[in-house]
Amino acid sequence: MFLSARANNEAILPTFQRILVAVDGSANSLRAAEWAVDLAKREGASLFVLNVISTTVFASVAPAGTTPPTMKEFYDKARSDAEKFVQDVVTKAQASGIKVRGEIEENVPSVVDAITDYAEEWKVEVIVVGTRGLSGFKKMLLGSVSSALVSHAPCSVLVVR
Repeated sequence: MFLSARANNEAILPTFQRILVAVDGSANSLRAAEWAVDLAKREGASLFVLNVISTTVFASVAPAGTTPPTMKEFYDKARSDAEKFVQDVVTKAQASGIKVRGEIEENVPSVVDAITDYAEEWKVEVIVVGTRGLSGFKKMLLGSVSSALVSHAPCSVLVVR
């Protein structure tokens, strides 16, 4: 992250070269993606778009006695949805002339750890996320990703409402 001063030295504002947006298909993550694309365009930054498929989600929500083929179908649907979420943001960013990379992290035990590890690996300067992704029972199982990122991320976090 670089700091830039206004011409009259009123304020020092951060500028970013590498921005990560985490998307899960929720309305809030899609708003976060819009912010991230806009920020990347204004900053001339590279954009990284990430979706995380956690193994703990499947273990927690699978009904007792779920057969492996049923779990495979459940996982395949999650993978297909993730590909669409990421590709939609990548397409929008490319149309704006932004250098963008889209990825899906799979079979990870912690969404927060996957996002923070990715941010460290790619040396991003800000992570953009929605305030709340999944809701109801799934949210209770997963906890608050945005809150955990604010506490554990190796860089700044922009939480979009």
